[in-house]
Amino acid sequence: MKIVIIGANGTIGQSVAKRLEQEGHELIKVGKSSGQYQVNIEDAKSVAELYRKIGSFDAVVNASGDLAFAPFADITQAQWELGLSSKLMGQVNLVQQALPYIREKGSFTLVSGVLSDEPIFAGVAATMVNKALEGFVQAVAFELPKGLRINLVSPTVLEESLPAYGAFFKGFTPTNGARVADAYLRSVAGIQTGRIYVVNG
Repeated sequence: MKIVIIGANGTIGQSVAKRLEQEGHELIKVGKSSGQYQVNIEDAKSVAELYRKIGSFDAVVNASGDLAFAPFADITQAQWELGLSSKLMGQVNLVQQALPYIREKGSFTLVSGVLSDEPIFAGVAATMVNKALEGFVQAVAFELPKGLRINLVSPTVLEESLPAYGAFFKGFTPTNGARVADAYLRSVAGIQTGRIYVVNG
């Protein structure tokens, strides 16, 4: 399959790309400032232009999206809007703008995270966005044309990310990039739609 992978050079993206390449898929690697193509997922026009340049493809896999972490009493409007415009609407853009280009019976795989079900201090914005993403996936699965499928991977904190995020996830059992990549592969290669694939430690 020809698969567009957004955030291919990130921690999750690298693991997912490696796993999909092992399966023999052709990857189009995309990033904000790296990869074969660049895109600003917050901008629907940027996403549409990306797909226009790539042409037809079989699947979109996303491993990107920014969030802000701050105590609820202190979180700013800009911090709220970061998660809403990047991780939430950015992923909605990746799905909606792909419809003219993705082939019949193609698939989308989005990403949320453990904070959907396990809130932490300073993680209110992340929990809110992740829950919204899961609701989007479950609802839009009924409306996608062309026999398209959509699923979402919800991983706990990764071992590879502990140096940067470990302080936020004290007491959590981490997982690794390879297990998360297997969940992405299950979404891409399987038959299910509207599913949330939870990857715990």
